[in-house]
Amino acid sequence: MKRCVMVQGTASDVGKSVLVAGLCRIFAQDGHRCAPFKSQNMALNSGITANGEEMGRAQIFQAEAAGIEPDVRMNPVLLKPTSDSKAQVVLMGKVACNMDAVTYHQYKPQLQQQIGEVYHSLASEYDVMVLEGAGSPAEINLRDRDIVNMGMAAIANAPVLLVADIDRGGVFAAIYGTLALLHPEEKARVKGVIINKFRGDISLLQSGLAQIEALTGVPVLGVMPWLNIDLEDEDGVALQNGKYGQVARGDALEIAVIQLPHIANFTDFNALAVQPDVGLRYVSHPAALAGADLIILPGSKNTLGDLQWLQQSGLAASLQAQHQAGVPIVGICGGYQMLGKQIIDGVESGVAQMAGLGLLDVETQFAQQKVTTQVAATCQPVLPGILAGCAGQPVAGYEIHMGATRLGAEAVPFARVTERNGEPDGAFDGAVNRAGNVIGSYIHGLFDSGPFCRALLNDLRLRKGLPPYDGPVFNYADHKQRQFDILAASMREHIDIPRLYRIIDQHQQEVAK
Repeated sequence: MKRCVMVQGTASDVGKSVLVAGLCRIFAQDGHRCAPFKSQNMALNSGITANGEEMGRAQIFQAEAAGIEPDVRMNPVLLKPTSDSKAQVVLMGKVACNMDAVTYHQYKPQLQQQIGEVYHSLASEYDVMVLEGAGSPAEINLRDRDIVNMGMAAIANAPVLLVADIDRGGVFAAIYGTLALLHPEEKARVKGVIINKFRGDISLLQSGLAQIEALTGVPVLGVMPWLNIDLEDEDGVALQNGKYGQVARGDALEIAVIQLPHIANFTDFNALAVQPDVGLRYVSHPAALAGADLIILPGSKNTLGDLQWLQQSGLAASLQAQHQAGVPIVGICGGYQMLGKQIIDGVESGVAQMAGLGLLDVETQFAQQKVTTQVAATCQPVLPGILAGCAGQPVAGYEIHMGATRLGAEAVPFARVTERNGEPDGAFDGAVNRAGNVIGSYIHGLFDSGPFCRALLNDLRLRKGLPPYDGPVFNYADHKQRQFDILAASMREHIDIPRLYRIIDQHQQEVAK
């Protein structure tokens, strides 16, 4: 029996993903080879493995916390919503089909055996597995076909920790109600409770902790404080909750990211948000673009739908006005496609074609085949405008898109790809207008490349009449590793980790009998 533990929650966005990353870090620090696992992830934040397979970014950053390479087996099922009722289904890193919610619910039993085989295959290579649930195990309308909460706990035969978010209020009711709705055999799996995101004096909580333990018979293993750390969020719930609002740091540069209804991979811009001279905000109203030194149009899971939204919301007209005023604009993936003159579809929505924003002389045609690849590239040796200082800089990231973009006479390539999934390449990526103030690229994670990012920001500073920032180049990869260590140290301080080890070992012994 493999040592394992599963983290489930009383609701979505209670902090499961972050706590799983912290446990992975702790186990790795303690000398155990550890891996994360989430059977089914619903998110528009995804990444690409070294084999060109797509998986949720939450499991990617959890793997980083564990000090291992991401493996698609850590997230065998990824659901990428395309509307309120439909999603693209990605199985083992490849697109399988599009399904509505009812059809997918009926399909889940067919996935159960495959998920079990994938889990046990991965678990055979590690000392400890840390599993993550989704939403709540008390979703009684979905219990009969559950493959991600107690259903997955049964497949892995894992003890469960229940996480509750005190910041949203009603924490004791959430804990009690969740446990009350579980079947007896499900509740028996819950070996401990963690209360997350606490602010205030812990002494005021003590009587409540004693009462909830008496009422449920489940011990509270710890109360995690609210942590101001920079870690990736699993999905757009963080944006909806206003986590990424105006950032005030006494900054010289203001960067506005347009918060599209189907925004994908907004973690692309975390590396910008932590720069010492940047204030980054997400905007959804035309007036909020005022004062920006750079505007970013991000990726989208529904490019044409979000392009229509830009038109209807007035943001398209505002983008045009900002462009006329000389404000630089960057588009990533779907945002790059929207910046062009035209998008020819027939795949995504059934619409034959749609006019783009017309800020780049490019045209995109969607295709059935989805591009999923890690890439390394080098910026062109000569670039105009705000990219002048970026010429020749290396960049790296990954591509996830359906479609190819053709450049017209008024656009020049942004970069030349040197590698795709480790194999030599020589194709061009992206486009830049002749003035050098509108840029498009298919490379997600572009700003994680420190020297490129700093060169771009310094060019923006010069444009604003400010001297270049002369501090050290910010290393985002090192920054993330420091955040994992801060998280692990806080969890060791506020959660009874020795007791958790005893829970894992005792459960393993009971199963072995």
